[in-house]
Amino acid sequence: MRALSEKLSAIPPSATIEITDTAKRMAREGIDVVSLSIGEPDFATPAHITEACVDALRRGETHYAPSPGIPELREAIAEKISGENSVPAGPGDVIVTCGAKDAIYEAMEAVLNRGDEAVILDPAWVSYEPCVQIAGGHPVHYRLDERTFQVDDGLVERIGQKTRMIVVNSPSNPAGSVLDDASLSLVADLCADYDLIAVSDEIYEKLIYGKTHRSLAAIDDMHERTVTINGFSKAYAMTGWRIGYAVAPTPILRQMIKVQQHTISHPATFAMWGAVAALRGDQSCVEEMRREFDGRRRYVVDELANIGYRTAPADGAFYAFVKVDGDDMEIAHRWLHDAHVAATPGTAFNAPGWIRLSYAADLARLNEAMRRIRAVRGS
Repeated sequence: MRALSEKLSAIPPSATIEITDTAKRMAREGIDVVSLSIGEPDFATPAHITEACVDALRRGETHYAPSPGIPELREAIAEKISGENSVPAGPGDVIVTCGAKDAIYEAMEAVLNRGDEAVILDPAWVSYEPCVQIAGGHPVHYRLDERTFQVDDGLVERIGQKTRMIVVNSPSNPAGSVLDDASLSLVADLCADYDLIAVSDEIYEKLIYGKTHRSLAAIDDMHERTVTINGFSKAYAMTGWRIGYAVAPTPILRQMIKVQQHTISHPATFAMWGAVAALRGDQSCVEEMRREFDGRRRYVVDELANIGYRTAPADGAFYAFVKVDGDDMEIAHRWLHDAHVAATPGTAFNAPGWIRLSYAADLARLNEAMRRIRAVRGS
């Protein structure tokens, strides 16, 4: 066989999925592993959303749909973005994608030319860099302050002649931190000054504790140069549904639609009807899950502090980002194989010396995980 794609050969597999698969293999072997490695709510999808999907199946919504998504969902998303996020948007500014990850990939393909640079704020979700690379771009990393996890003036030093994009994620995966107004305004100023496109991943916007979410595209004229990424996986416990979306300026949206037309065509038609119900229906389910996550967050952060670990500001998402002494890969390996707790090393997020714990598990399992981590730390 001839050599395969050099571009893809240079990209590692997803560390979070790899560790989760290892934990599942250990579980099949009869080992009781507390898996805190993957970003997936442990709740069932709310019943009214599932019922809307089943109703769509029963009435025959099983055929091709418009590539950017069914009109009803694009309209609901536009109303949500303009009303909740204060970002000017109509249905024609929306594309529905196969998960938020797909929207991110399409945005990279739409904006980046070969050799263009995209600045990524570290620690960063594992798939930003591969998406930039697959699109032919070059990732440039900027490290957030390790105490505040906010942007400072040092970001401008990462902007060069080839810079085309800044990737923003707030609330953050893996850190759980939320960018403040000063950080967002600094990013907006740099985008305006250097004619850059921002990709703002806001998938965890509904999971914030004691702070308020602000969309980057709501600042001044940033909606004209921002691709806002969101979806249903985290807030509505719909990870397996694979429904995300992007709101983007018209020239970028047109390019994203082309990518979608020639790859996935569109997300599953009946699943999109479930997403309509998610946005149009009772939102109390979202708040109930957020409150439960908040209780788990406070418990895990307090327990980790008692064990002797410092964590990043856990103001959003459902992660505790833990500062460890030593090699995070080695420590995560020890937690998995000695304590039987699966967590993701910070190196996967370009943040060596940290470990990400997901608290998307019930309190009994979290209590057991803390007990095991305490035991292995003292051994």
